[in-house]
Amino acid sequence: MKTFFTWICLLATAPVFAQLTVREQFEKITNVQQAQKFIDANPNLKPTLLHLALGRDTTLIDKRLLRQNIGDVFSVGYVTYKVVEGKEDVNYRAHYIFLDGGSLSLSEVEALKKVILDKHSQGASFEQLSDEYTMDGNNTKGDTGWFFGEEMMPKEFQDAVKRHKKDDIFFVDVPDKEWHYIVKKTYDDQVTKEITVLRANGR
Repeated sequence: MKTFFTWICLLATAPVFAQLTVREQFEKITNVQQAQKFIDANPNLKPTLLHLALGRDTTLIDKRLLRQNIGDVFSVGYVTYKVVEGKEDVNYRAHYIFLDGGSLSLSEVEALKKVILDKHSQGASFEQLSDEYTMDGNNTKGDTGWFFGEEMMPKEFQDAVKRHKKDDIFFVDVPDKEWHYIVKKTYDDQVTKEITVLRANGR
């Protein structure tokens, strides 16, 4: 009889031992639809979805969340968070002077680079020099506008801008197309990041 009573007690308490913690449940959630199901099934935990954007949401917890990667789960006090979805982009901006290797010999390109840099060092603005020397018909004073992706600028150009700091002046060559650029990075990189976070009471 005692053994039977013990088994009854174990069966009665089994669901308690099997109950997943909030963190364990969060780790199984991989998309917004699953997060919404969790919200609907656990109103007592006061769950909610947060939509945060870099630069817009500035509380300390928002900033901490925006530093996380998709899939990260962590607790602050008695509240647990999971970054369910996110999107991050980096945009670049520079001014350039384009020299066409199809029209100029390599020695002419190199000589022209020197002339342009000498004029710049003597006080001519990069925008003025772009209007005077660029060979692609650009009428924006060489301003690329904000750009990202190879569809907008050649990969070699973007990679070089990414490596440099604001106000650096440098050369970029695209040998297979005979394109040559003198580039000035005119802005710091513009980072945009948006995330969706599941939040609930408990750990």
